[in-house]
Amino acid sequence: MRRVEHVMGFPVSLRIDDADVPEGVVDGVFAWLREADARFSPFDPDSEVCRLDRGETGPDGMSADLREVLELAERYRVETGGAFDVRLPGRGLDPCAVVKGWSVQRAALLLREAGVRKFCLNAGGDAVVAGGPWRVGIRHPEAADRMCVVLELTDAAVATSGRYERGDHIVDGRTGLPATDLLSLTVVAPTLTEADVTATAAFALGTEGIAWAAGRAGCEVFAVDDRRRVRRSSGLPVYRTGESEGAEDTGGPEEIAGRSGRSGRSGRSRGPGGQM
Repeated sequence: MRRVEHVMGFPVSLRIDDADVPEGVVDGVFAWLREADARFSPFDPDSEVCRLDRGETGPDGMSADLREVLELAERYRVETGGAFDVRLPGRGLDPCAVVKGWSVQRAALLLREAGVRKFCLNAGGDAVVAGGPWRVGIRHPEAADRMCVVLELTDAAVATSGRYERGDHIVDGRTGLPATDLLSLTVVAPTLTEADVTATAAFALGTEGIAWAAGRAGCEVFAVDDRRRVRRSSGLPVYRTGESEGAEDTGGPEEIAGRSGRSGRSGRSRGPGGQM
C-alpha cells in the first residue's frame, strides 16, 4: 500500500508492506500530520505557535504537545551553546526544525500501535522505517541525480540537513548568520525526532557539529563539508557507496574519531537511486 500527500510544505509518502493494513490507520496518519501543521505552523496566524508568539496565549495555556516541542528545542539550544535556536531575532518563534521530525515520529507511533510492522514513512526526504531492511539513498549535495551513499536500515530513522534544496536557510543562533561550513549532514538515529533535530543542530554548529552529532548516543553521521570532504561515523549502516562519479566529487571518506561500532559494507558499485 502506498499513499502520498502534500503536508507541511513538502510531499509525505507512506508505504506499508504488511499483507493486511488496519482500516483507517493511513487516514489517521495523514490527519495527524495535517493537524500538527495547523497547530504548530509559524506561517498560519491562527496557529497555537503564532498565538503564543504574539502573547495571546501564555505559558500556562500551552498544549502539552507544544510544551514538549519547546522543551526539546530548549534542550538542543543549551547543548549547542545557542547554535540551534527556534527564537531568532527578526523571525519570531519558529519551531519547524523540531516539529517536522517530532510529528512524523508520532505518526509512526500511530502505525505501530495499530499493529503495522513493515513501513516507510518519508517526509520531504527524511524517513522513519520499520521491519526492514529498507535502503535509503543519500543524495550528492551538488548533483540531484547522484548518490553519495546508500544506507540499509531496519528499525530506525534518517534525516539530512543541507543547503542544496532551500539555500542557506539554517542559521547559527550564536552569530545570527547562515551556517555555511557544511554542504550536507545526515544523521541516523532510533527516532526521527532525534535524527531531524540533531541534523539541524549539528549543521548550525558547522564543522564542529559533525563530531558533536556522532558523539550522541545512538546516532551515526555522514557529512560533506564545504571543501567536499566526506566524514562518516564508523557505525554508519552503509549498504554501498553511491555512484562512483559522485563519490569522487566529494572526496574519500574519513571516519570520525572517537566512534566505534558496526561498519557497513561499502564498494564502488552503483547503488539504487533514492529511497526504496
